[in-house]
Amino acid sequence: MRVLVTRPLAEAGPWVRQLRERGFDTLALPLIDIRCVPDAAPLHEAWRALASFRAVMFVSANAARAFFAHRPADATWPGSTRAWAPGTGTRRALAAEGLHDGQIDSPADDAPRFDSEALWEQVAAQVQPADRILIVRGGEAGQRQDSGRDWLSVQLRAAGARVQTVMAYLRAVPAWTAAEREQAAAGASGAVWLFSSSQAVANLQLCLPGQDWARARALATHPRIAQAAREAGFGVVCESRPAVADVTAALESFE
Repeated sequence: MRVLVTRPLAEAGPWVRQLRERGFDTLALPLIDIRCVPDAAPLHEAWRALASFRAVMFVSANAARAFFAHRPADATWPGSTRAWAPGTGTRRALAAEGLHDGQIDSPADDAPRFDSEALWEQVAAQVQPADRILIVRGGEAGQRQDSGRDWLSVQLRAAGARVQTVMAYLRAVPAWTAAEREQAAAGASGAVWLFSSSQAVANLQLCLPGQDWARARALATHPRIAQAAREAGFGVVCESRPAVADVTAALESFE
């Protein structure tokens, strides 16, 4: 059984290594290309204003890495500003940038899911009317401005907070090589696709339009991603927490 890891390239490598160590025939086939924003000025402005925010929410590990890549040489993380992470991968990325556990809020390691809803359960009590919250996120290539009107933004505004968003990176459909396209087409016949993003499912359909996925299997790390895979036509769709042990157990159930 072949497992295809669809995470962006920087994240796919560790997953491939860990799954291979557990005996799975695993291949990286990134379905989201991470690119730099064309204008970094908003990121520099966000760094200068960091102490004015009650918290900074990083939507993903990519958001954390991209934001810190634009840190001014003399900048330090303010002691009064919390860092919010929706999952363990984002928390690890923040730790790699020098933040310690006492500065980061995120769902517990054994939380049933890692998303904005789970994060809100942890941080809702922090938010006071007129607090400023910065959301660091990605945007779509070719998109000028991110609206920030996601679920967490709605909750924050309802609590009286002032929400600002900044795009730290861009997501794009990957430009596959002929070999990658061939591997993807072969994966339509029985491989297990590991999806950590609904956009990855959508990009797969763009990369291989008209492909029949009825014989392929999908392992999704969130219910919304699982639904996207079902709508794309995957014959078998299972869900798993986005942790190696849980993904391993789910993959073993396919065999």
